[in-house]
Amino acid sequence: MRFMFVGDSMTIGRAGDYTWRYRMWQHLNSTFGGPYRIVGPRCEVYDTGADAAVSHAYADPGFPEHARRHLAGWGEGWQHMAPVMGETVAAHRPDVLLVSLGLIDLGFYTDAEQTAANVRRFVAGARAARPGIRMVLLPVIPNSRAEEDAPFAAEVDRFNDLLAKAVADLTTDASPILLAARPASYDIHRDTYDGTHPNASGEHRLAGEFAAVLHQAWGLGGPYRAAQVP
Repeated sequence: MRFMFVGDSMTIGRAGDYTWRYRMWQHLNSTFGGPYRIVGPRCEVYDTGADAAVSHAYADPGFPEHARRHLAGWGEGWQHMAPVMGETVAAHRPDVLLVSLGLIDLGFYTDAEQTAANVRRFVAGARAARPGIRMVLLPVIPNSRAEEDAPFAAEVDRFNDLLAKAVADLTTDASPILLAARPASYDIHRDTYDGTHPNASGEHRLAGEFAAVLHQAWGLGGPYRAAQVP
């Protein structure tokens, strides 16, 4: 089983972060019960000083390079990932995509309807390269801009509704797509370091939502227990 993480700044993380990808790697190691690989074209985290994804300074230096693979980028969203999904899936052959995107799109690039159209382009590109691919998509989660900007919060809600509709429209028996839950107890004042990007507790909460879908829907891995993951 081959997993690929796809996301924006909350997924790539910055130098000194563990990242929720690390939390998922630890979770899969403890619960998966069979061979698996984490795949993708990138392995770096974002270096704020260099303003580029060039750092390998994860919080745990023991996080092995083969498990650091991903397709995530600081400032990248659905509109950036949709055009490259076909070639990336063809090259790295993931069986499951774990996707956290949308906030950066709505904040800087596209409205809810345009962002939802890019979700559909993303799915089509991935399936063109690997018809049986599975996907778990995370809605846009709580963030400081939505808390402070009512029109933006409404746009987030609109997109999340459209994302749920896209999942319902596009899922098939051959290539199922599931919607992860927005973490019900996610608190931007406790689970982020700046109102948007997850700190350690936020990383656990994001990983936990993906783990819950994998386990409950497809029997992959087990229940997520943060206590198992330092």
